[in-house]
Amino acid sequence: MRVPRFPIFFSISVFIMLFTATTLAAESLPNQDDIIQGAQLYDKWYAVLGVNPPAENMPIWSRQSTNTRSGADTWRCNECHGWDYKGAQGEYQAGSHYTGFPDLYTLLPELEIEAIVDHLNGKIDPAHDFSAYLDETSMAQLAYFLKNGLIDDTEYIDPVSLRVVNPDIAHGQELYSSTCLSCHGEDGKAIVFQIEAINEYLGSVANRDPWRFLHRTRFGVAGTDMPVGMRLGWTAEDGRDVLAYVQSLPTGGVIISQPTQNPLASPAPSIGGPASNLWTGILTSLGTLAGMLVIAGLFIGGFLFLALIVVVIFRRRGKRNP
Repeated sequence: MRVPRFPIFFSISVFIMLFTATTLAAESLPNQDDIIQGAQLYDKWYAVLGVNPPAENMPIWSRQSTNTRSGADTWRCNECHGWDYKGAQGEYQAGSHYTGFPDLYTLLPELEIEAIVDHLNGKIDPAHDFSAYLDETSMAQLAYFLKNGLIDDTEYIDPVSLRVVNPDIAHGQELYSSTCLSCHGEDGKAIVFQIEAINEYLGSVANRDPWRFLHRTRFGVAGTDMPVGMRLGWTAEDGRDVLAYVQSLPTGGVIISQPTQNPLASPAPSIGGPASNLWTGILTSLGTLAGMLVIAGLFIGGFLFLALIVVVIFRRRGKRNP
């Protein structure tokens, strides 16, 4: 009995098509090193590439007037879109870093890698053109990070207190001791950072800007040989735990024991206010009246005392000059 050739040919063709599609899909997925490189390009691309940054402002910078930084800073992705990747909807919704530029975290999931690269090379907006400074490989790596490396920082950082959400501080201390302590020291003060002309320790960076800390815990610092959490097998939760532990380290001469408040948060309520019931109202009124009477008594007593001194002086002069 002869086996029909068509089913065999069809099966082989389908197998080849599936194998080719799987291979192409695998090749299109970025590897870990591409994502890390892209994250560091997002941090400070000219430090990664070892080149001098442009002296003039990024052309798109002229579309805002609230952030007064200039030169190299205007070319950094994080300066426009924040360390939490949410631009005007995130940590940079106010303050000196505010630009009004968009939230990448919600914008990018709808875009493919090619579309993201087109945003970087100026095809979408000529004022957002990095092609004179980033080659195709670098732009692709940056796009891989933006597409595959972003996390929602609100899962890990409270936007009001700036403290870590649900941390395992003991685990964070363990990771810090095994990886970070040798450079930063037990108290995080072995390296002094200068950020915007301010000297800071690791603890103060973690408390003041936890989003920056979490990004760099995951991907390292651009242009340095700092250990990279992703290469160590750390998850975002591991980075969160390290951040929580470092927030307990000294921020100067004092160890932080209370959450550092976000300047965008509502001020704490003042102590006092209206009386909660009749008796507390009466007692408050009596206390106020008593205080006023004491002050008035002291004032009148002082005045009478001075008057008495004046009378005594004049009487003594009158006796000397009859």
